Amino acid sequence: MRIVSENVTSAANQQGSPLSVSNGYDPSETTRRAPSVSEVQHYFWGVKHDGTKAKLHNSIRIAQKEREWLTFLQKLLKHIGHNSWIYKEGKERSVYILETYAEFIRQDRNPTDIISKSDQIAYIRGFFDAEGGIPQKGQARFYIQLVQKDYKKLQIIKDWLTALEIGVGKIHNPSARVDPHYWRMFVRTHSHQRFMSIIGSWHPRKQAIFESRMVI
Repeated sequence: MRIVSENVTSAANQQGSPLSVSNGYDPSETTRRAPSVSEVQHYFWGVKHDGTKAKLHNSIRIAQKEREWLTFLQKLLKHIGHNSWIYKEGKERSVYILETYAEFIRQDRNPTDIISKSDQIAYIRGFFDAEGGIPQKGQARFYIQLVQKDYKKLQIIKDWLTALEIGVGKIHNPSARVDPHYWRMFVRTHSHQRFMSIIGSWHPRKQAIFESRMVI
């Protein structure tokens, strides 16, 4: 029995393209519309798992080695009326920081309260772009993994993916000795294409890898 309607699948394939937002960078060639405010907000709530709160300034900081994605996030925030700035952290470290006072990001969003499928998809996409892993080398065996220290949140994301008919393996701890609070799960091989089609990515590097792997 199909859990996901064709309308949900079609909407997911559009992925709320920020093409008009980002001055030429379209995170998916299949997308044809600008993202809604709700999609952008839920995407950032997913991304927020990789962020930290600066107590001194009461701001949110997102750190990345790749400035290109942070530039894209900055344009997304501007699209919904929020300012942010990007700077390099230290002279010797190749780490860039995006910092913002955007009120909605500073507020906590309980994923159990997210009912809309499109909002769930946007949240997972943001979570994957911040916390997900795929091989960087083309010749490596392909995988899609999601990692998180909050087991309950990872379980919620697994439930959402299952409802979207995206198969996911068991949530497990690869080494309790190294880190007893580190959890991960892999998207099953037969669901790679469906994950790339429905969830996708707005991260430039990950999106490029997805495009090279997509079966048309």
